[in-house]
Amino acid sequence: MQKTAKIYIAGHRGLVGSAIWKILQTKGYTNLIGRTHKELDLQSQPAVADFFKTEKPEYVILAAAKVGGIVANSTYRGQFIYENMQIQNNVIHQSYVHGVKKLLFLGSTCIYPKNAPQPMPEDCLLTDVLEYTNEPYAIAKIAGLKMCESYNLQYGTNFISVMPTNLYGPNDNFNLETSHVLPAMIRKIHLSKCLEDGHWDAIRKDLNLRPIEGISGEAAEEEILAILNKYGIQQPNNDHKKVSLDLWGSGKPLREFLWSEDMAEACIFILENRDFEDVKADCGDEIRNTHINIGTGKEISIRLLAETIQKEIDFKGTIQFDTSKPDGTMRKLTDPSKLHRLGWKHKIELEEGIKLMYQHYLAT
Repeated sequence: MQKTAKIYIAGHRGLVGSAIWKILQTKGYTNLIGRTHKELDLQSQPAVADFFKTEKPEYVILAAAKVGGIVANSTYRGQFIYENMQIQNNVIHQSYVHGVKKLLFLGSTCIYPKNAPQPMPEDCLLTDVLEYTNEPYAIAKIAGLKMCESYNLQYGTNFISVMPTNLYGPNDNFNLETSHVLPAMIRKIHLSKCLEDGHWDAIRKDLNLRPIEGISGEAAEEEILAILNKYGIQQPNNDHKKVSLDLWGSGKPLREFLWSEDMAEACIFILENRDFEDVKADCGDEIRNTHINIGTGKEISIRLLAETIQKEIDFKGTIQFDTSKPDGTMRKLTDPSKLHRLGWKHKIELEEGIKLMYQHYLAT
């Protein structure tokens, strides 16, 4: 890619898109374009068509998506499949119509079967049933991947799909109603620590910046304690020395986490060094599973993750696990060997990433 090439990052303000934008700028790319949801509704076919006709991007990075954790995925099943497919269909198709040189589609490792072999190679896609709790989102992402693959085969486009593992980093979502596990844990343990220390100014500041179900820092103390309790943060008999935190599930599931800026580096590496024809050459008679996993190849239990964050924040209370709540898939470890063979590996290990993440949370 030329440094002056016009690159459109769909979802440029989100966790993924903002990291890609930052790394592209760091690498000297000078012609980046993005649109907020208010400026461009990616679910609107006419609006997306007009945007591509006017802006004529040469490269497209499709990082826009409706995302969330296990609660959001289970609750908003219809929205997750509909909105993601609308976004994908519009952006991918208009990229074809307007002759985009290369598109990078970002999926998720939840596309793999619930009982996939561990670690999960690219070719285990569609070999068994999906995890029920995030099935609609996974099906949408599989459809996007297959759309890219199919357009390449029929129309000669150059659309590459990557499947990042669980991501965390700057501009993450800390909304407890919709966030993923790691940012949700950081916020819950931070609030637990504030309650343990009797630091009500910090609790009110936190809720003013990010209200929970409409409860801000201006609410009465009783209301704040009630909403914290709903999300597992408990203070029996108003005794701050006995603050505890309940988390969903058994704590036994194993998860892999990748720093978002490492993921951005991998995406740009693939954009600069890999074309569909290269991926196609790795296949046999049937061209399939041309996507590339992006991950660390390392995993940690949810319990140990919570204990690591607890240590970083210095919360001295107890953390308990509510086994009446679902665990989700027990393991989701990517096999990043295809990416490693191309010459890319992650840099930020989880413990360092948690420190950086908490510093970011406190700063924002």
